[in-house]
Amino acid sequence: MVPTAPDRSPSGPDRPVVVLVDAYTSGKYLPPEFAALGADLVHVQSTPEFMPSMPAPDLGPYRAALVHQDVDRTVARLAPYRPVAVLAGQEPGVDLADVLAERLGTPANGTALSAARRDKYVMIETLRAAGLRCADQARSGDVDRLVAWARARGSWPVVVKPLRSAAGDSVFVCRDTAEVRQAAEAVLAGETIYQESNHEALVQSYLHGTEYVVDMVSRDGRRHLCGAWEYQKRLLPSGRNIYDRERLLAHDEGPAPALAAYVSAALDALGVRHGPTHAEVIMTPEGPALVEVGTRIAGNMHPGFHDACAGGNQATLTALAYLDPETFHARHADRGYRRRAHAVCCTTPTTQEGLVEGVDEAAVAAIRALPTVHGLNLKLGPGQYLRPTVDLYTSTLRVFLLSEDPGALARDLERLGELKDQVYRLRDRQESLL
Repeated sequence: MVPTAPDRSPSGPDRPVVVLVDAYTSGKYLPPEFAALGADLVHVQSTPEFMPSMPAPDLGPYRAALVHQDVDRTVARLAPYRPVAVLAGQEPGVDLADVLAERLGTPANGTALSAARRDKYVMIETLRAAGLRCADQARSGDVDRLVAWARARGSWPVVVKPLRSAAGDSVFVCRDTAEVRQAAEAVLAGETIYQESNHEALVQSYLHGTEYVVDMVSRDGRRHLCGAWEYQKRLLPSGRNIYDRERLLAHDEGPAPALAAYVSAALDALGVRHGPTHAEVIMTPEGPALVEVGTRIAGNMHPGFHDACAGGNQATLTALAYLDPETFHARHADRGYRRRAHAVCCTTPTTQEGLVEGVDEAAVAAIRALPTVHGLNLKLGPGQYLRPTVDLYTSTLRVFLLSEDPGALARDLERLGELKDQVYRLRDRQESLL
């Protein structure tokens, strides 16, 4: 059964109304920020049921919650609220948010380039047409064609992945044609984490270099850089490249300025003028090249943590950009964060498997007691099944750490590695060789 918020009358207090589409995961941080600036909220769910791959949004803060059926009907139900903003709470809501914002006349990125903001093939080709550095690529629903492209290119490794997923879902690094065939067959036989069938798969040249996250908020095409983070990932024997941790760069450290300039140019090419964005970029020997960008807030976004380490956060700045653009332009546009403390966001992997019977509170308390730990999110609860980590959604914990002393961070990360597999009590515990 889908939980619902009370569908209160559109009439009432003369408060601005903001529409959030699919406010999953870190989208939960947006409602309090908009409410703090005097707005009411309406939630739109793009699917008949909540997506089981993510925790359901808490609909308590919303003035109303609607389940989308068709665009005309959803627009008709939203119009009496006279919304001042429509935006995606997380990735699956991006397409619908574009349509609703355009139809309702709120600040919008438009629908002309919507496909380029979700479909990874179209995204990269749009950047190529704009003269920006990017991967070589091909897409097809025919495994033989994907294999033939990789063979003809003759440079290894290559990457095989879905066109419209996220969080490392079904992304494979392949070192020969046999691995390309196996990966393409797996992608085409499956669904994305958003329950969309993969009718085509994407094969791309491998971008050599370190991967970074670049988070921004835009209003009228003017941007604030919220953070640049260096990824540390680990390649499994299966070809899956799993997340481990992200480290906040100083605003002027190493590649940060070049990354910010490249992402801003990419957002221009993709028609992004409003709202939050979360980009993943590899700094190749030739310069930055986009992996992908989402027009929504970052999945690792935690307001208090980002305020403490970067002096601001995407959720607060997103609300400000939509509800008080003059202040956003005056104080934040064309500027960026300043690192206040060394910071790491760690997503812990596991090789274990089994049904979660409970949480070991002593282990959780031991992690929380580490001097640099700012916050901890448990990703599983009793009755859920823990699987070996192959992507972001199968990691077990998200832990936020910060300190003025990078050595203290290193010590606590080592201790976290010792404690992480003690958090969940498992029935029929197994160990994978991944």
